[in-house]
Amino acid sequence: MKRTAAAFLLFCLAAGAATAPPPEQTTRPPRTSPVTAPAPPPHLPPSAPPGANPPAPSPGEIDAQDALPPPSSAAQDLYASARGDLLQIRMLLKNGRTQSTVGSGFLVGSGRLVVTNYHVVSQMALDPDVYTAEYVDTDGNSGPVELMAVDVLHDLAVLRVNREGSGFFKVPERPVRLTQGQRLYSLGNPLDLGFAISEGAYNGVVTRSFYDQLMFGGPINSGMSGGPSVTGNGTVAGVNVSKRRDGESVSFLVPVKYVQELLRRVASQPAPPKDFNPLIAAQLLQHQRAMVDRLLEEPLAIKSMGPYLVPVRESGQLRCWGRSNVKAETAYTSDLMSCAMESAIYVSSSQQTGHVSMTHQYIRSDNLARLPFAALASRLFRTGTLGEGNERLTKPVCTEAFVHTRTLPLRAVTCVRAYRKFEGLYNFTLLTASTNAAESSLQSRLDVSGVSYENGMRVTRAFLGSFGRNLRRPAPAPGGGKR
Repeated sequence: MKRTAAAFLLFCLAAGAATAPPPEQTTRPPRTSPVTAPAPPPHLPPSAPPGANPPAPSPGEIDAQDALPPPSSAAQDLYASARGDLLQIRMLLKNGRTQSTVGSGFLVGSGRLVVTNYHVVSQMALDPDVYTAEYVDTDGNSGPVELMAVDVLHDLAVLRVNREGSGFFKVPERPVRLTQGQRLYSLGNPLDLGFAISEGAYNGVVTRSFYDQLMFGGPINSGMSGGPSVTGNGTVAGVNVSKRRDGESVSFLVPVKYVQELLRRVASQPAPPKDFNPLIAAQLLQHQRAMVDRLLEEPLAIKSMGPYLVPVRESGQLRCWGRSNVKAETAYTSDLMSCAMESAIYVSSSQQTGHVSMTHQYIRSDNLARLPFAALASRLFRTGTLGEGNERLTKPVCTEAFVHTRTLPLRAVTCVRAYRKFEGLYNFTLLTASTNAAESSLQSRLDVSGVSYENGMRVTRAFLGSFGRNLRRPAPAPGGGKR
């Protein structure tokens, strides 16, 4: 399976709300079989031997460890108790009241507040003049919903409805403590077929996401987004959010700690915002500051590609892959190195943001003369598609220059696109090509989405200034190829 980033492999579970991929790259990363690694159980110290009993909960912490009754009867009993507080959330076009997307949600305690995913209600948050929403409960009753708050960074939203909960789903104010392998139960409305419950296990905290997520070892499907994942006694452990497309029963939950924070925000606000776009912009600006600071907290790593030195970043959030084209029938050889963040922030079905990727392609040929190779390099250095698609962004403004790092001359094209709804946010793309050799070329691309103009410039300058020549391996001399 070809892959540009983990966002291709994560599927948002609201039916009809597809996850948009990160910005298109000039070249594709290699085939790979990625694995999301859980963190060690947070309650055991690193030196704890296998099978060690966990320590008692610390003061103020809830122990959510449950006995494991026979799964079938436990799931049946839990669903029978919970069904009255489960809701399907439907996005509707105001013009005609036709259904656009569906997801799930749940009533908190005995109040009228409902928790769901932001991506379930993103259409209503971004375009309230076009979309509205309604809930449908397990008995087929329906009613209107009011959007109270959104947390785009953790993919959460809080709604208010005209009915009260039974008190089954408990969102405590204190931290919820889970144990590796503990039984969890996810509920929702999969594939718009009806309400259902799915059993699985808590498998730790995902370490490759910018924000914590819980790994759930059970099946959750499209339409279950925003549904609760609970312990056997109804304590909410997380909210269904996504699954891996390339895995079996590998799913992800938003930890309940972020739900707790959002509910506290709702309790303290005098009234819901009339326009959520400035609020979403502020949250995205907050994220980009942390993202860029973390990206640049130390110099970019430098790796060799033939006679060139290229910048990369490998961390808990960015992973790198490489491959080589060595087919005998091709007239040139190409080595590829690609690094991309493992996650992005969902804004809408056509837009993700808060993402960084970088790609390097080293091309050389012993068979092509100078002019055919120059024509090949020019074809591969593509800038014509940078302004295509995504009406939520302005057309790109591009500048081109020939620059010279300490040891390497480069052709550089920088393109910037502004967000139409979110003032102060931009997407940056930097394309570079080496100009120092006739039979080889280094072509690179940097994409940074959802950053301030200042931070976009910070990242592109750091990237551009890190290129160089590998003086231990001199570039081919001009005229060395066949004529």
